[in-house]
Amino acid sequence: MGRAAALLFAQQGAKISILDLDIRAAEDTVEEIQGVGGQAQAWKVDVSSASQVNDSIAAAVDRFGSIDHLFNHAGIVTVGALHSMSEGDFQKIFDVNVKSAFFVCSNVVERMTKTGGGTIVITSSVSAERAFALEALYNMTKSAVVMLAKSICAEYRENNIRANAICPAFVRTDHGLKEIEDFAALGHVWDDSALKDTQLRICEPEETGEAVLFLSSDAASFINGQALTLDNGWFAKG
Repeated sequence: MGRAAALLFAQQGAKISILDLDIRAAEDTVEEIQGVGGQAQAWKVDVSSASQVNDSIAAAVDRFGSIDHLFNHAGIVTVGALHSMSEGDFQKIFDVNVKSAFFVCSNVVERMTKTGGGTIVITSSVSAERAFALEALYNMTKSAVVMLAKSICAEYRENNIRANAICPAFVRTDHGLKEIEDFAALGHVWDDSALKDTQLRICEPEETGEAVLFLSSDAASFINGQALTLDNGWFAKG
């Protein structure tokens, strides 16, 4: 999803900074962007580390100038019964999904207040709106980042900063497919038939990227503090 969004933003002329623990994948995306004439650079970052986040964002600003748009996407998933989760499981998923969003967004928001504003989109999940069994910790983190987006809106909208969240259902990514495998191992099958009964088909990363691009664009200039559900009508159906 991060790659898809980066490519779409680059097509619109944006200069792309990628912060990722998986530096090889990040550099592959950079090469793809540069291969079509775009500008991009990647930094290897553990986004649960405040110092690494702050240093890499400072380096990105030195490289490309002010930050106009942020897509805060880093996240992991843990599938398992609540009573089987350890303190370590709790700490790890909150570090990556919530603490990192706090570090990145607080740094970028401060910069945006000094440069005339900007847009922020945070990746949440349909799990923020509807509790899924075997994902208690994940559900909690995804609810938290929706509230972060709303809080940024409430606090900084007069600074011309818009913050929204996207809440996708299952997406065809390594993360999403591994989540489906982990569910299946515990007897919760999300095969093509189950997807057909809910979201009709699996969501493609490019579709989430288009949603991020829209929320970051002037076409969404009056959309702020919202959580956009990307589920192909699953929740509307009931």
